Amino acid sequence: MKRSEALAYRISAQQLNRAPGGRPITDAAIFDFGIQDTGRDGASWALVNRGVPVQNAAELGVSPDVALAWTLRAAPHYYRRSDLPDVLVATSPWSDQDAAKRVIGADKPLKAAGIPTLAGLAEVATQMCHVVTDPMVKGEVSTQLTKRLDPPYLRYCGSCQATHSWEVPFRISALYAGLELQPGTSPPVLHRIPDWPKRKPGPAPDPMAVPASLQPIRNYLRFLGPAKPTDVAAFLDSPVAEIKKHWPEDAVEISVDGRRGWLLGEVNIEHDQELLRLLGGFDLFLQGKDRDLIVADATRHKELWPILGRPGAVLHGTEIIGTWRPKASGKQFTLRLSLWTALSKRSRSRLDIEAERLAAHRGAELAGIVEE
Repeated sequence: MKRSEALAYRISAQQLNRAPGGRPITDAAIFDFGIQDTGRDGASWALVNRGVPVQNAAELGVSPDVALAWTLRAAPHYYRRSDLPDVLVATSPWSDQDAAKRVIGADKPLKAAGIPTLAGLAEVATQMCHVVTDPMVKGEVSTQLTKRLDPPYLRYCGSCQATHSWEVPFRISALYAGLELQPGTSPPVLHRIPDWPKRKPGPAPDPMAVPASLQPIRNYLRFLGPAKPTDVAAFLDSPVAEIKKHWPEDAVEISVDGRRGWLLGEVNIEHDQELLRLLGGFDLFLQGKDRDLIVADATRHKELWPILGRPGAVLHGTEIIGTWRPKASGKQFTLRLSLWTALSKRSRSRLDIEAERLAAHRGAELAGIVEE
C-alpha cells in the first residue's frame, strides 16, 4: 500500500468524503471511537465534515441522542447516549499497569501508600458519586472531593496555589461515577447521567466485554490504520505490552511504503482527489501518532501540531496542504490561511464554499480569506 492509499483508507473509514445529507445527528461512524470536543467548533464541526447536518455546536449539545464525557486521554468526547454504559467499559484500563500509565504521575503516591491504581480510581469515583447529586461546577466538585480524599489522592497545584485531586484521575473517574459533562459550559458542569445502570463506581473489570465496534484498539486500527502497537499505545496512554496482549486476531498486516502496520475493516482506497475539508485542530484525522505519514514533510509538524494553540488543517485530496486560523469580529468571520502549496481555481472555489460553511456554523458571515 502506498502512503496516499493509506490516507485514502483513513478518509473513507472516517467518512470525510461524504457529501452533506439529511442524516440523524448520530449517523457518523466515529461516534464509536468518541468525537473529541476540543476547540471552538470541536465535535460539531467534525460531524459537518462527515456529512452530518449539525447547524452549530449548540444543536449538538442539546441533542438527547448524544452525551459528552471525559474518556480517552482524559479529553471530552461525544458518544451516542445509548452507548455510554458500554463506553465506560470499553475505555476502562486493562490492568493496574495500564491504569498507572494513563493517570500520568498520579500513580506514584498511590503506589507509595500501597494502593493499586485501579482501586484508587474506584475510590475517586465513589467519592464523586457522593459529591455530585445535582449539577455542579468542576471547581466545586474538586473542593468537595478534596475534603473526602486521603493524602495519596491529592497534590499541591502551583498554578491554583491549592491542594486538590490529581487532574487525570478526576476526569476519567467522572464517567466511572456515572457523571457526564454539560455541553457548552466553561468551567465544566458535571451532572448525573439519567437512568444510569446501578453499578459499583469505578473502572469495569473487563474492558473487552463490549461490542467490538466500541473497543479502542480496534477503532484505532479501523479509523487510523494501518498502525503499529506503539501508535495505539501512544494514543491511549497505555503500555505497549498491554496493547500487544489485546491485539485483534483479525487485524490485517499491511506494508505502507515499506513500513509495517495493521488495519481492520474493508479496504477502500478510491478517493476524490479534489476533496477539500477545513479540519479542526483536534479532528480524528490529525490524531494519528504516525505524523510522518499524515504529513510527510517533517518541517511542517511544528506548525500543524504546536504545543499550544493548535490551528486547523486544510485537507486537499489525501494531503494536508496548509493550516487555518479563525478571526472573528462581531458577526464577521475571516479565515486566516497558510497554504503550503498553490490551489487550482477549481479547488479554490471549493475552499471558498468550505469557508462559508464554517462561518455559518459559527453563526457568522464570511468576511474574507486572508493568506499569510
